[in-house]
Amino acid sequence: MRWQDQRQSDNVEDRRGMGGPRRGIALSGGGILLLLAVAFLTGENPIQLLEAVSGPSVSVGPGGESESAQTGAPSDQLGQFSAAVLGSTEDVWGSIFSDGGRRYPAPTLVLFSDSVESACGFTSAAVGPFYCPVDSKVYLDLSFFAELDRKFGAPGDFARAYVIAHEVGHHVQNLLGVSDKVRAAQQRGSQEDANALSVRLELQADCLAGVWANQAGRTAKLLEPGDLEQGLTAAGAIGDDQLQRRAQGYTVPESWTHGSSAMRVHWLRRGMQSGRVEDCDTFAAEDL
Repeated sequence: MRWQDQRQSDNVEDRRGMGGPRRGIALSGGGILLLLAVAFLTGENPIQLLEAVSGPSVSVGPGGESESAQTGAPSDQLGQFSAAVLGSTEDVWGSIFSDGGRRYPAPTLVLFSDSVESACGFTSAAVGPFYCPVDSKVYLDLSFFAELDRKFGAPGDFARAYVIAHEVGHHVQNLLGVSDKVRAAQQRGSQEDANALSVRLELQADCLAGVWANQAGRTAKLLEPGDLEQGLTAAGAIGDDQLQRRAQGYTVPESWTHGSSAMRVHWLRRGMQSGRVEDCDTFAAEDL
């Protein structure tokens, strides 16, 4: 990928190293004395006991105020890469929306480490990258890129870019009203029906990521030979069937929420080949 030549988005909020919000139990003076007594009797470090009970403290600045996230393009390479990919999605989707007579309000990319508080709740990095429709932000722990390489065997810049583009695809769905319709339908049906709708939503986000790749490759000359294959490898590595086999040795299709490897590869490739949003209607497709 020729990402170094791309404009880096300023819609980046860097919360890495800030620490999580305080979520523990507030202790009174008597509670602290009791804790110190327990530490004396057990030989435990009282500071460690206090942290275990009270939870992690909020990162603070030199004046004692809560530390605020840095905004704008980061200074490290992975952060700059992510800002460049986000900038490319802004250009592509801004053009597509403009052609349709609409404005494209771009999402914010939040970089974090370990855990993060979003408008959708407190989330651990273990869940992977995600999009929160409540605050229109994409959340990404950059350590997921290393996991994508080592654990899932999907290395390369475009594999990483696909991850960001997929989450931006959810933002596009949110703007188009697709996400709201799916959530309403999920509430009316069974859990199995809800899972099936989730699969179609995720596959559409894959297809929309492919639309971005197609457009960025043609207009900004972003892609190099082999890039598309990296994206397809990544999509195939994180299918529900692959993840379930890895975790439990068998698959349960009724519980899928993202689709099989074959499905994800198919819809990402479809978007890559067509470059048209209208070709990403997974909800009208009989066979996924």
